[in-house]
Amino acid sequence: MNRTSYTGVAMNCLFCRILQGEIPSQPVYSDDLCYGFADIQPQAPTHLLLIPRRHIRSLAETSAEDASLLGHLMTKAAEIARQQNLSGGYRVVVNTGENGGQTVEHLHLHLLGGRAMHWPPG
Repeated sequence: MNRTSYTGVAMNCLFCRILQGEIPSQPVYSDDLCYGFADIQPQAPTHLLLIPRRHIRSLAETSAEDASLLGHLMTKAAEIARQQNLSGGYRVVVNTGENGGQTVEHLHLHLLGGRAMHWPPG
C-alpha cells in the first residue's frame, strides 16, 4: 500500500517523486493540475506522459468528483498534441490495472504519435 504524505503525494510513487523534483524528467507541459513529460522508454517517435499532480492510483479509483480533472487531462493532451505537430493523428491511452498494462500506480495518460497507430494495439 502506498504511504501518502499530507499533500496527497504518495511517497513511494515514481511519478510523485518526479513531481517533487526528486527524479529528473523532460517537461513538456505544467499547470496547477497536471504535468506532462517525455516517456523514458518511448514506444513511438512522440511518447509523452500526462499525470495529475494529485496522486490517484488508477482510472479505476476515480469517481464523478474527478470528472473535471479527467476532462482537463484530455483537453491538455489535445493541446499538447497540437503543440507537438501531431496533426496526422495520435493516440491517447490510459492503462488501468495489471491486466490493462499499468506499470506505475499513478493515473497517467500516454500521448503517442509521429507514426501510424495500428489496431488492435496489443
